[in-house]
Amino acid sequence: MEEFLKQLAELADEESLLDFCRRRTLHGTPAIFHSNEDAYYSFRKQIADKFEINFHEVFITGSAKLGFSPRKRKLFDLDSDIDVALISSVLYDRMMDFIHDYQMELRENRKAVSWDEIKGYHKFLEYSAIGWMRPDLLPTSFRVEELKTEWFEYFDSISHGRSEIGNYKVTAGAFKSYGHLERYTVSGLRSLKTKLQIGALYADAN
Repeated sequence: MEEFLKQLAELADEESLLDFCRRRTLHGTPAIFHSNEDAYYSFRKQIADKFEINFHEVFITGSAKLGFSPRKRKLFDLDSDIDVALISSVLYDRMMDFIHDYQMELRENRKAVSWDEIKGYHKFLEYSAIGWMRPDLLPTSFRVEELKTEWFEYFDSISHGRSEIGNYKVTAGAFKSYGHLERYTVSGLRSLKTKLQIGALYADAN
């Protein structure tokens, strides 16, 4: 983890940041499946089959991929979640059809939602605008419908020792394309890099 942060802080430009993102955070077998490629394949394939996408469109991201959380400065452990990203424009558009129907009901005042739900829904729409579908941010009144059954119950069914991933909670979001995942990941690394550099400057000044 310290070597990862050191390399990130020393990156000179956007091109090297993009290369670092691809090489260190997106490419390769996740730490959670280190030396167990067959289990990684099976885990991806069952998710792909469920949502009718290709297995190579299923990624593990976050601390389960790296073995640590660089933002939290914390090693992956039993309290960590498994973050799954499904990269499929077909799946993304299919899910947006649900959102369209829900939005029309809101527009026509046929949905009763609380202020907190509206705030969560606006946050959901912000993520959707950058190509990331996060069903966990949908209002409760929406999640009880078909999307909850297909999404939340499924990922719960492969959590906590009920799949190759082991005794962890599995959470997931859908990205419209690989490019959207890449840009989102680069953005997070850029922000962390800035904080590391500011911290280093502050330390030097003191």
